[in-house]
Amino acid sequence: MGSDLIKKNSTLIPMIILTLLFFIFGFVTWLNGPLIPFFKLACELTEAQAYFVTFAFYIAYFVMAIPSSWVIEKVGYKNGLSLGLVVIAVGSFMFYPAAEARTYAFFLIALFVMGTGLAILQTAANPYVVVIGPRESAAARISVLGLANKLAGFLAPLALTALVLSNMKDYTADKISILDDLAKSEALDALALQLQTPYIYMGLIVLVLAVFIKLSPLPEIDLDEDGHVAHLNIFQQIKESLKYPQLVLGVITLTLYVAAEVLAGDTIGSFGKQLGVYGENGDFYLKLTSFTMVAMVIGYILGILFIPKYVSQVSALKISGILGVILVTLIVIISPELIIQLPGIPDLPLVILLVALMGLANALCWPAIWPMALEDLGGYTKIGGALLIMGIIGGAIYPLIYGYLAGSINLSNEAQGISNTAKSGNQIAYLILLPAYFMIIFYAFKGYKYRSWSSK
Repeated sequence: MGSDLIKKNSTLIPMIILTLLFFIFGFVTWLNGPLIPFFKLACELTEAQAYFVTFAFYIAYFVMAIPSSWVIEKVGYKNGLSLGLVVIAVGSFMFYPAAEARTYAFFLIALFVMGTGLAILQTAANPYVVVIGPRESAAARISVLGLANKLAGFLAPLALTALVLSNMKDYTADKISILDDLAKSEALDALALQLQTPYIYMGLIVLVLAVFIKLSPLPEIDLDEDGHVAHLNIFQQIKESLKYPQLVLGVITLTLYVAAEVLAGDTIGSFGKQLGVYGENGDFYLKLTSFTMVAMVIGYILGILFIPKYVSQVSALKISGILGVILVTLIVIISPELIIQLPGIPDLPLVILLVALMGLANALCWPAIWPMALEDLGGYTKIGGALLIMGIIGGAIYPLIYGYLAGSINLSNEAQGISNTAKSGNQIAYLILLPAYFMIIFYAFKGYKYRSWSSK
């Protein structure tokens, strides 16, 4: 395989470059969480409409994964990484006119473009990480990259809150509602314009990184050295790859895992706001995504320390699925009135902490599923990686389902005079994650072992 050539050289430089890329992945991706309540206010959206932020971003992975695979086949992995960064930069720059117009559809288009750039990057980067060293330690390598990704995910909401959303207390729904139409429009315009400067700077930084990748000594890889796949067109490759059960079941598992990861990170802010987690400055709920990222960082550190020396990536996935089931069950049954005290943090409902802890359950799923799903694919590894990237559609669909269920139950509660201190739709809607964690458990115990559809 192409990995033989790479193994002859140090993996240090490729790992440093890939770690930097995964930091960018995380920073761009986990800005979505605080953007949901921000757009809900600035663009006057319903609960369900606000979650189109995640839909527009993650649907790009599904739509563009196969085209991304084709692009990478034409330009190579290294150039694909650089191209993906350029596309992200374009999406970042699009936030400027979108904020100027304060039009939600424009913001969604910009998010889709950024998601497209990330689809190209992920399609190139993840198979690269798998083949860059021994397959049995792939989960540990991906954990290192995941650590950078989630560290960025921890910093992104804090940075956006500090630079853009720090004065959200001056733009609460109650304060906006008492303004006349002209004053209301001016206030919301001013709020939206605060997104322009940070996204322009982010676009410029990503462009510089694209040039750095282009000029870097990152080696090219060839996953089809024997030429068994090169003569097949993209549709034939997809058809042939579907004969591998470990891949197909891996795609389904990854889809549901991403749904769980996105819900844990991107819904916790809205849930916290509903439960009144405002803090002294009135914006603490916008920082709650960082709690989920901290839990994921802890999970990745554990993966680096214990995989594969003490725990196999298969066992890590088993533990992740079981922990996820336990946490979702507790989230749904625990009263939101149970408060915990943490140093330097406002009174926090225990259920919010449990949502954050789903990050711990989710952390090792991505690193484990990738090598398990791509094992024994040979020349189909590239298209297999593209299909796995398509699985990120779970992050597009599940938040919409969650937003619809949460909004419907909340409206019903309001009609019945039930307060937010009782179990809300936001809390009950987490039940949709139980099937996701059950699928993870199945794949970890049995699904990944299949090598043909006739397996018993």
